[in-house]
Amino acid sequence: MGEPRRRLPDSNARYGERSFWESRYRDEGATPAEWFGGLDSFREQLEAELSPTDRILVLGCGNSALSYDLYQLGYADITSIDYSEACIASMQDCYACCPGLHWSVMDARALAFRDGSFDVVLEKGTLDSLMVEETDPWHVSREARILLEQVSRVLRPKGCFISITFAQPHFRKRHYAQPAYGWSTRHVTYGSGFHYFLYIMQKGEELSPSDLALGRSLHSPLSPPTPTRHLQDTEGENFLSTIDL
Repeated sequence: MGEPRRRLPDSNARYGERSFWESRYRDEGATPAEWFGGLDSFREQLEAELSPTDRILVLGCGNSALSYDLYQLGYADITSIDYSEACIASMQDCYACCPGLHWSVMDARALAFRDGSFDVVLEKGTLDSLMVEETDPWHVSREARILLEQVSRVLRPKGCFISITFAQPHFRKRHYAQPAYGWSTRHVTYGSGFHYFLYIMQKGEELSPSDLALGRSLHSPLSPPTPTRHLQDTEGENFLSTIDL
């Protein structure tokens, strides 16, 4: 018999609720579950941005095996956070034999780290879950802004923020392309059939003129088009949001 299918929430809005994740992780423990594919799906694109000596922070780690998989590749200083106590307790128990993996209960919107603490900040699907109820791609999401401000603060000069998502550049990139964060932005894709995106923000580099203009459009919308809508993927839950943000 195969593994039981993961129970889906009754609405996408539940993905933005801490109680939903706490209940899920109490049921699932540290059994790996991946949004947008496991590391093998995007290893080439991700490792191009990493160094073995990097101090890495993983936001909203959940029960993904990403932190462990990176550790196995030689990245020996990885801090993973999640706001679910059940999740972190399970991950600590499961990977207690890995001294370079550090786990902490923490909200990504209120990071308890000093400024400039990390070389790399990585998130996969965390921002999507925070923005799950957004219905306007030109709206400046408060949740996204708080998280991105925190990421910029804890990144070291020349550090890198990597965001992995299904959200298309036309909608998501404008959120990253804000001068206040002090980074440049670019993206690469992975996947066959349906493409996913790695957005790479480099701290200390300037935004290109085109990205500056794109970022300004977030604050001064002009006749926004009707966005593409997605429902949940009942097999892999790869479509968290009802809109491409």
